[in-house]
Amino acid sequence: MKLATVLRKYTSVSLVLRIFIGLLIGASLGLLVPSWTGIGILGKVFVSALKAIAPVLVAVLVLSALSRPGKSHGHRFTNLIGIYLLSTFIAAVCAVAGSFLFPVTLQLDAQADMEASAGSLSDVFTNMLTNMVQNPIAAIASANYIAILFWSVILGLALRRVASSRTLTVVGDFAEVVSRVVRWVILFAPFGILGLVFTTVSQNGLEVFATYGHLLLLLVGCMLVNALVFNPLISFLMLRKNPYPLLFTCLKESGLQAFFTRSSAANIPINMALCKKLGLDPDFYSVSIPLGATINMDGAAVTITVFTLAVANTLGVEVSFASALILSVIATLGACGASGVAGGSLLLIPMACSLFGIGNDVAMQAVAVGFIIGVVQDSVETALNSSGDAFFTATAEFYDRRKQH
Repeated sequence: MKLATVLRKYTSVSLVLRIFIGLLIGASLGLLVPSWTGIGILGKVFVSALKAIAPVLVAVLVLSALSRPGKSHGHRFTNLIGIYLLSTFIAAVCAVAGSFLFPVTLQLDAQADMEASAGSLSDVFTNMLTNMVQNPIAAIASANYIAILFWSVILGLALRRVASSRTLTVVGDFAEVVSRVVRWVILFAPFGILGLVFTTVSQNGLEVFATYGHLLLLLVGCMLVNALVFNPLISFLMLRKNPYPLLFTCLKESGLQAFFTRSSAANIPINMALCKKLGLDPDFYSVSIPLGATINMDGAAVTITVFTLAVANTLGVEVSFASALILSVIATLGACGASGVAGGSLLLIPMACSLFGIGNDVAMQAVAVGFIIGVVQDSVETALNSSGDAFFTATAEFYDRRKQH
């Protein structure tokens, strides 16, 4: 049978179904033959390929979108940034409410002397501003999306003013070439998911649920409430129509893959493909999706808040309503800067703990617990964050269309 025929039959099956089959096979092999570690290479290769192409894709698509003469999307971006920040703040408040209703404590050694990290909120934003002006070539090589967005916007606006139509055509063609490469990489998603699930099951089994079950239930519960209640509520208030068909599409086609790749950066190409499928404006989503991967951090806000209050509960620190509200604001701002801090949301826990006078030595023990349960916590967090990028991008564009008619 010719390779073209095999590929045609392979692609004729729904991508979601192919991923589900890969998931089942990976889980079964992880339980039955955990010693076959070579299977995990499929997952590593898939995620590495997505991470490698994603910075280039973001750079060229943002550059291409902003360099083309056309209508401004300023009002859409204003609405979208407002939605991103509002949803992240609501996630933090939801985590506060959940922690008050179902308090969690951890086993910590208050006398431990562990290496501190993360620093104050001002350190986080200093980090962000410094990263923003990194050399653009180095930014692409290191996947620094803050700098990639910054320089792509600057260069795109400059091209819009001075470039000839021939130059703009070349830029557009290059963006299409990179998009085609991404589509080829995504074709192999089922094999990548198979390898990722095999590695997770073979290394962790189901034991992680037993040791930190209460903490995991609180984290996952808060994230699910945001994904299934508050995010669609925001969309409903803007669009005045049932948001769940759109939500479930985003969860199925974006959240599912983000859950297993555990990388918002790796999911950027997948979100862009979903936005194209939804019929959204490429000039809009080519900027809004990477922007969302930077500042739309509902899951990170939940993680920072829940862990911080868990440490406070463990040490017997009394948390007032006012201080909980301040924590929600700090978690929101810190979550938006999580992409600029090595280690993501977990390493921002000491920053939030400092609000209650809790030292870094104790707070870093909570970070260690986070890494232990990260196989679940980080997966759900990434699924919430990444699917929300596509969901709110669609909401903002549909809201704009509704206002125009």
